[in-house]
Amino acid sequence: MIKHFAGALCLTVMGQVASAACAPDVATVSGDFGQANFKVDVADDNAERSRGLMFVESMPTLGGMLFVYDSPQRATFWMRNTLISLDMLFTDGTGTITRIHENAIPGDETTIDGGDNVSAVLEINGGLSARLGISEGDVIQHPSFGPDAAMPCEN
Repeated sequence: MIKHFAGALCLTVMGQVASAACAPDVATVSGDFGQANFKVDVADDNAERSRGLMFVESMPTLGGMLFVYDSPQRATFWMRNTLISLDMLFTDGTGTITRIHENAIPGDETTIDGGDNVSAVLEINGGLSARLGISEGDVIQHPSFGPDAAMPCEN
C-alpha cells in the first residue's frame, strides 16, 4: 500500500551524475536526461502485485510502485480500480527499460502488455516519463536487480 512519499530529483552537475544511495524504497532512473529518484513501495509477492496502486487517490510527484517478479515473464496490467493515471516502465533483468506505456487511463480494463522477459515494472505518475525525458534503454537502479544489473548497487 502506498504510504507517505518524499522524492528528490538528482541533476547532472558539471558532467557528473550525482549517485543515489541504493535503498529498498528508492528506484533510481538514469539516462541521457540525467537521474531521478523515485520513493517506491515494492510489490514482490502475488498479493501485493495484484493490488498494486488500486484505490490510491493521489501520489507525490516522485512516488511510485516497483513490481518485482521472481523470474522474467510476460507482464500484463490493467487499470481496474486504479484512480490515477500512470506511466509503466517495463524492465529486463538488468534494470534496462524495454518498454514504456504512458498515461494509462484510470479504470480502463484494456490489457497493457509489457512484453516477454519482464523482470520488474516501475509505475509512476502519468506523463512524468515524458516530462523528465525517460526513454527505452534508460536504466533503473534498485537492489532487486542484483549484481548483474546494468547499474548495480554498491555494497
